[in-house]
Amino acid sequence: MSYYLITLISILFCSPVWAQQIDTWYACYNQDSTLIGYSDAVGKVMIEPKFGAYTTANRFDAIIAVAEMGHTPLSTYYLTKSGRVIGRDSLHLFDNGPDCESEGFIRFRDPVTGLTGLFDRHGNIVIPAEYSELKRVHNGMIVALKGAKKNRNGEITTWTGGQELLLDTANNILIENFSYNPQLNFFSLQKSTTPPLDSTRASFKGTDGSYYSFVDFKKEFDHWLRTTLLPDLTKEKLNQLTYPQVTWQAVEDWVTSDRSTFIEANFELVKSRLEKITQGEFQGFISSDGLNPFMFNTPDFDDYYNNCGESKDWQYPTMSLIINQDSAAGITQDHLEFLRTAQGYRLLCVTIRSAQLK
Repeated sequence: MSYYLITLISILFCSPVWAQQIDTWYACYNQDSTLIGYSDAVGKVMIEPKFGAYTTANRFDAIIAVAEMGHTPLSTYYLTKSGRVIGRDSLHLFDNGPDCESEGFIRFRDPVTGLTGLFDRHGNIVIPAEYSELKRVHNGMIVALKGAKKNRNGEITTWTGGQELLLDTANNILIENFSYNPQLNFFSLQKSTTPPLDSTRASFKGTDGSYYSFVDFKKEFDHWLRTTLLPDLTKEKLNQLTYPQVTWQAVEDWVTSDRSTFIEANFELVKSRLEKITQGEFQGFISSDGLNPFMFNTPDFDDYYNNCGESKDWQYPTMSLIINQDSAAGITQDHLEFLRTAQGYRLLCVTIRSAQLK
């Protein structure tokens, strides 16, 4: 209920409700909420509401994709903070949504060739549209696919063949024949003259002869689980390694309570599930995802979403420990979900179907 109330306030007053940054503009709306504009941190309208459809940015830092209403056909383009219009009819669309700014860069697609390139915050082309696909910029690096064959099945597009590369934002090739893995944390980059011995890292030889290595989120979480969380688990320790608020599934609905209250009532039950790992009885797996914006939408989660409200799972993924349990009704699955924060992994959400949480 509070989430919808905050949204309504934003619509009515055309002013920001997020943690305010002085140079950021925020989405605001016209009276019937059909058009989007942008206001500054103190509520001054910088762009009157005139956008709709493919305009998804809640925050405007440097460059956004917009669709201006009242035009036939629909007028789509990229807009910079200075008012520069570039890339008309060149929106990079994925899953029926346009690209979102990442570190001051945004992708575009050539409407004739269908190939992808990259604009900087000023609207300049820093990577020409010569790639089959580009991933978003993460820590100044971009995964690129070049020379691939496009396959279309309804609304689903896949690629076969081609060469995967790791680029910088100046279109320099850092790594040739780069094998992309969505579990790699690009913000953990280390360069060395020899491959690192750290088992949680994946290593690649760069074009400059150096080795580029990145932490693998799943390997990192598994290591943290076995060396930090599980040994000598106590209430105090679990409390330290839990997010301040815990969401858990009750009989009929989801409940959120402070961590101390939850752990005091449910410690033994949670510990009994975790002990299956240390006792060698674990049957299950680890699943990686991103924050659910419908469940975790309070201001303390703002840093975990990008300007378009998408979970930043490339930096702050959620790791779910899924534990199979035998019961009279058959096999059930208990879920312990952990969020990767700046302070490390923290227990965030719990579902135990084989017993009753309190």
